[in-house]
Amino acid sequence: MTTFRRDANTFELPWPFTGRKDELELVRRSLGAGRPGIVVTGAAGRGKTRLAAEALRGSDFVKVTGTPESHDLPFGAFAHLLPEAVTLHRAVQLLSGVRLLLVDDAHLLDDASAALVHHLAVHGRTRLLVVATDGAPAPGAVARLWTGELLPRLALEPLPREETAQLLAAGAGGALEPLTADRLHRLAQGDLRLLRDLLGAVREQGALIRVPDTGERVWRGPVPVTAAVREHTAHLLRRGCPDERETLDRLAFAEPLPLDVDALDLRGLERLEADGLIGVDERGDVRLAHPLHGPVLRAAAGRLRARRLAGTPGARELALKNESAALEHRIEHTDVRESATPVGEWLVAEGAPLPPEHAAVRARFARLRGQLREAAAWAREGLRDTPDDAACRAELALAAAQTGDVTTAGEVVTDGVPAGWLAAARADVDGALKALHGVAAGHDMYADYEAVRLGGPGEAARRLPAGGVLAAHARALARGDGPALDRAAEALAERGFLLFAAEAYAQAVRAHRDPGAARTSRTRAVALARRCPGARTPALSGLVLGELTARQRQVVTLAAAGLSNRQIAEQLTLSVRTVGNHLYSAYARLGTGDRGALPSLTHQEPEARSA
Repeated sequence: MTTFRRDANTFELPWPFTGRKDELELVRRSLGAGRPGIVVTGAAGRGKTRLAAEALRGSDFVKVTGTPESHDLPFGAFAHLLPEAVTLHRAVQLLSGVRLLLVDDAHLLDDASAALVHHLAVHGRTRLLVVATDGAPAPGAVARLWTGELLPRLALEPLPREETAQLLAAGAGGALEPLTADRLHRLAQGDLRLLRDLLGAVREQGALIRVPDTGERVWRGPVPVTAAVREHTAHLLRRGCPDERETLDRLAFAEPLPLDVDALDLRGLERLEADGLIGVDERGDVRLAHPLHGPVLRAAAGRLRARRLAGTPGARELALKNESAALEHRIEHTDVRESATPVGEWLVAEGAPLPPEHAAVRARFARLRGQLREAAAWAREGLRDTPDDAACRAELALAAAQTGDVTTAGEVVTDGVPAGWLAAARADVDGALKALHGVAAGHDMYADYEAVRLGGPGEAARRLPAGGVLAAHARALARGDGPALDRAAEALAERGFLLFAAEAYAQAVRAHRDPGAARTSRTRAVALARRCPGARTPALSGLVLGELTARQRQVVTLAAAGLSNRQIAEQLTLSVRTVGNHLYSAYARLGTGDRGALPSLTHQEPEARSA
């Protein structure tokens, strides 16, 4: 196996603090005057220390850090703050003047230091920000900080995929193609240090290639086996039992495998499952437990072993068809929650040809989930070797139109639903509804549902399957029932339709009579819309502009109407430079730098039209 080596001291990436807005606000509030502080826990590499540093930026604080080297030294973590041979009581007295204390890697504190931190929490004169790693043994005095309810605890979850993509874009020097960003996110499993290591290795290998038509960067090919990757998979490669290693290698080259395959050793599978190396899904198929395991095992196999284990093309085609069938079944039963589909992802990652029929299904599944850029990427994969495939062209048109990319949508648009969404992207909702009228009526529930998303439920409320989540949305919109729209949005989100749910909440904002309920719906709509990067649909347009200041809305509305900066300045009695500043700030909030996209964003925004 080839190990990728590099000097960590000579390679630095500009990793900004990205996302974590709610967590950052919670930590800062917990450190305010009169508050005792907070404990932040999470898996290794999750960004706990980075979050703490951001929360304390600009504050006057004292820092101590637990280390393995000082674990056996009494008050070892506080050695730079305390004299030698100090008692616990005296240590508390000496630190009583510290108003804000950061304790990093608290799980590594020696017992005396842990007791000191606990006493400081009890006394309450020092605000504490304590950082500890989940799963690592911690001194009892540290664990009792939250189990004894002395301090609140924030358990840090993995950075969401959307925010991971933003972080990767900063590290790569530009946006990554969605399938590349998803691959890195999937491989790292929330470990930001591993994520940084993988991206750095890919960049240094020159494997990030700029895509001419999108300007994004794409990565295809094997996973670089860096020192960090080897560290994360050491327990896998040390597996000594030949039969267990054979099973792991077979899965690496041909997962998923049916549980009833004769060659699989069931007792060996039980041991591997107990050790967290494999899992069995709801269909009874055996898979490797971590996305990094397959690439590492394949890299470790010799050529002859790899050739024997790779299986036949027919077996891979069958597995791919099974994945397509499983996704189509989920779509048909209105359930698009995330589903494991390793075969298609493996083919794309390795740069192998992808059948267009599978690419179209993957694109549709991603689009229905609200992952429009991912949907476009899957469609492009299908069109790479079959440029005239109608299903992939339709999916690309739909995804492009719903992100406001009128140019791409117009180039690949076909008859029917995509034409309707092209009109919607041009802010012509009436034209869009006319284009959608009669398209697959009664034959495709999602085609019927498109009118609901555009605000015209009409016949769709009667045509959609009774009792389903799509019909519930249509009926609530037809009645203008805000609470019912909220319930429909919640049901849509539970089934994975994040964009549809955001749109339903946005429609509820206009339907609610209670201003408090409207604000709640808006908050939920914004949260879901952020999980659908790039989405620009009529239902979300007013929602997006609602995040601007009143003056920004005025400027954006006039710019969308075609006025120049000078004309806007004259009408609002502002300087041209001030108008430009307002537009610049608005572009940042709206996620666009294109003045031509403003008409679609301002469509059906009552506040903006009256400004």
